[in-house]
Amino acid sequence: MKSLLLSLTALLVLPLTAEDFTPDRSVVYKEVDGLKLKLEVFEPEDLQPDDERPAIVFFFGGGWSGGSPKQFYPHARELAGHGLVAFSANYRVKSRHQTTPFEAVEDAKSALRWLRQNADTLGIDPDRIVASGGSAGGHLAACTGVISGYTVPGEDQAGSSRANALILFNPVLDTSRETGFAPDRFGAGREKVLSPIHHLTPNEEPPTLIFHGTADRTVPFEQAERFTAAMQKKGNDCTLIASEGAGHGFFNHGFYRPGNADAPFYRDTMDASLRFLRKLGYLAE
Repeated sequence: MKSLLLSLTALLVLPLTAEDFTPDRSVVYKEVDGLKLKLEVFEPEDLQPDDERPAIVFFFGGGWSGGSPKQFYPHARELAGHGLVAFSANYRVKSRHQTTPFEAVEDAKSALRWLRQNADTLGIDPDRIVASGGSAGGHLAACTGVISGYTVPGEDQAGSSRANALILFNPVLDTSRETGFAPDRFGAGREKVLSPIHHLTPNEEPPTLIFHGTADRTVPFEQAERFTAAMQKKGNDCTLIASEGAGHGFFNHGFYRPGNADAPFYRDTMDASLRFLRKLGYLAE
């Protein structure tokens, strides 16, 4: 009997495997230049066709040059377990598609618009869509919240491309020549066109939660501090949670970054995300 109890206890604490993070299905949200861009879908087990669940869409990091939707599979699966319909988006990047951050932002906005256009069949509430992402993906998510425009000619414009809330992981929030990250990737004279901190509107931006490590040597922590202060000064709801001593990518699950397997940051950031979603009324208390 004792050995049986020990075996059951061991089962309870086994870590999730890669199979547990397999998407439930994939859907094409955009076709451009012969390319089919997909959303990997993670659904609650009890999802019904006529549901109106809150949704979240994740954008992977990689400097607008690389990366994989797999980065946020663990986050998506966990949030689906809490009742959200979660999506991890593919989008065009420089290494695979010879594109710039401008096309990446177009794709992110296309994804938000497609979700709203198809909310009825996806079982989601078009007025409760969260955009999330890390690093360059955090930049894309932020752009869906605070930057207008960047629609694709010929694309169905029905539905807004604006996120209702933002959860950002060490995001790029300033791309200006003076104080920003990688301004050369945007072209001379265009550095502020997609710089979220330069496009804030008083009392109109979506509620935002930012996670950033104080020891980030890729996207400086002070960017998150300045953005948070600017948001709050303009009357917008923005919270920054600092992870002391953490570097870039600290929030990743060990599934995507094995070196993070024993770090507490994935759990810490997910717990804070759940509290944020409850505060918004997207999850029950």
